[in-house]
Amino acid sequence: MKMKLKNILFLIISGIFTVLVINSCASQKAAVLEKSSAQLWGENCVRCHSTPSPASFNDVDWETVTMHMQIRANLTAAEATKIKEFMQSAN
Repeated sequence: MKMKLKNILFLIISGIFTVLVINSCASQKAAVLEKSSAQLWGENCVRCHSTPSPASFNDVDWETVTMHMQIRANLTAAEATKIKEFMQSAN
């Protein structure tokens, strides 16, 4: 009987944890969608180094730079895409 109660309790706690994680991810995604590309650029790129002029690279180069920095700066795909589009629009 105690084992059955422990299993049920474990399932309930696991379910609550899963819901909390999913809600946390959804709110983070919503926050990224609300931020402008310039804001994301300022929060993620400028904090570590000065960035070159957007005109320094062409659109293909900015794709490469963004892929590299997505990994190095631990950016989400949505953040990286918005930053890349911002840099490409300015060159």
